[in-house]
Amino acid sequence: MKNTQRKLRLIATLALLVSTSACTEQAEVAATPVAEKPTVVAESNFRPRATLQEIMLSVIDPNIDPIWNSISTVSTAEGVEEIRPQTDEDWARLRNHAITLREVANLLVIPGRKVAHPEVSTSTHHTELHAEAIEALIVAQWPIFIERAHALQDAADLAIKAIDAKDVDKLEEVGGIIEHTCESCHSQFWYPDDKRPGN
Repeated sequence: MKNTQRKLRLIATLALLVSTSACTEQAEVAATPVAEKPTVVAESNFRPRATLQEIMLSVIDPNIDPIWNSISTVSTAEGVEEIRPQTDEDWARLRNHAITLREVANLLVIPGRKVAHPEVSTSTHHTELHAEAIEALIVAQWPIFIERAHALQDAADLAIKAIDAKDVDKLEEVGGIIEHTCESCHSQFWYPDDKRPGN
């Protein structure tokens, strides 16, 4: 009988110790201060090296031209050829071009990017401004320049939707939207004094 009583007292003591230990751990956890989020450094982490001109020549043009050229009508000695994306591979390639075009718009709006390297001409037409003048316009109208870049992204989004749907007619329509988007930016910043119809 005495052995049974001793066992019961031992079990009760162990239970009390376990309960006390758990409460102590909970109190310690509650008292531990929550780590504060690290302060975000205000300065930009971007290090732009390529100029806008280089980005246009090396990234935008090589990705926008395949979209524009994916739908066309070619007259040859053998007759008229209708060029359209047909295979899954054709559509996949176009999608890659459209995704790159969409994302390159982010590169355009990194602050501090130069329009062109010193002594490098950006002029392709007699009405086009020199790089310094283009850059001054962009700085003076920075919010509008960002809007133009975002418009390019939106147009690329439309292209991706048309490509995913394999909708040739819609893709052809979006090609016109992309062209208008590019021209709107160029006519405002690159050749604002061009008096061609529609500008």
